[in-house]
Amino acid sequence: MPSNNPAAGVEHFITLFDNNFLPIGLCLHSSLLEHGQPFHLWILCMDELVEQNLQRLDLTHVSLIPLREIEDERLLAVRPTRSRGEYCWTLTPFTPQFVFDRGSQIKRVTYLDADLFFFASPKKLLDEFEDSGKHVLITEHAYDPRYERFGRAKRGGRFCVQFITFRRSPEGAKVMRWWQDRCLEWCYDRVEDGKFGDQKYLDQWPELFEHEVHILLQKERTLAPWNVAYYEKLGHGQVAPVFYHFHGFRILSQNKLLLYSGYRVGNAANYLYQMYVRTLEHTITQLKRAGIPIPCLPRRNDWIGRLVVLKRQWIDGENSVLYQN
Repeated sequence: MPSNNPAAGVEHFITLFDNNFLPIGLCLHSSLLEHGQPFHLWILCMDELVEQNLQRLDLTHVSLIPLREIEDERLLAVRPTRSRGEYCWTLTPFTPQFVFDRGSQIKRVTYLDADLFFFASPKKLLDEFEDSGKHVLITEHAYDPRYERFGRAKRGGRFCVQFITFRRSPEGAKVMRWWQDRCLEWCYDRVEDGKFGDQKYLDQWPELFEHEVHILLQKERTLAPWNVAYYEKLGHGQVAPVFYHFHGFRILSQNKLLLYSGYRVGNAANYLYQMYVRTLEHTITQLKRAGIPIPCLPRRNDWIGRLVVLKRQWIDGENSVLYQN
């Protein structure tokens, strides 16, 4: 069977991104190649440019889903009312169904944010889900208590739309349809009436879907800028994530990266960021060889975080990536 054809018996994941996040999405794929075998990654292409570039790259264990193939009347009706980011959030509850529709043999699908990166096998998390006997898996933000005090949880909610697994079952479909309907009704980048994007809807699931939804117990395995320092302290200076959510990571220019913004990540996170930047180096090389320009996002005025300046220009230059404060 060709490598780009999904096969039965593999773990299925889906993510979505546009061309601005192509290098980030490639890092996710690279981490699955190392830690997620056997897997198949489905990518919902949010613009035609990223679709063309991914076709040129011809990644192994990947299938592309063009946006035009999945937009029905309901989605097209709300698209003009949403920003690009808000429309991505609106689509997220539909992504597992897009995969189920493309393979009757697929028994479960996990949605992944494109800026996740695996440091160990996702099987460690999915085995817990399997043992629960439930139909949907969600993960908590598990905020550092200092950010709880600052109101981050009130805005973002208890749960994070970063790693959500749906089983192909009537129970899983019930939860998914409820989420889809809510996001069609309202999905905006603001807090309003207890809602925020696609995310705060999940806060209702433990009550509405007690028998269908499993809340991951391994909080220390799902790290991000908002909790890594806290779990470093609990682990006496050590962390061992299954994945790290590189929230806020941006390529600003040919020699500048924004690693994170608005958080203090502690010392243990340094290794995680070093590994991620090292993978990004290989990703940039891969794109250059394919003749694909490297997308950069300009720095916003509200991005205040750890900025690193690369020792050499790595987009136009030929030198390996090393970074310094």
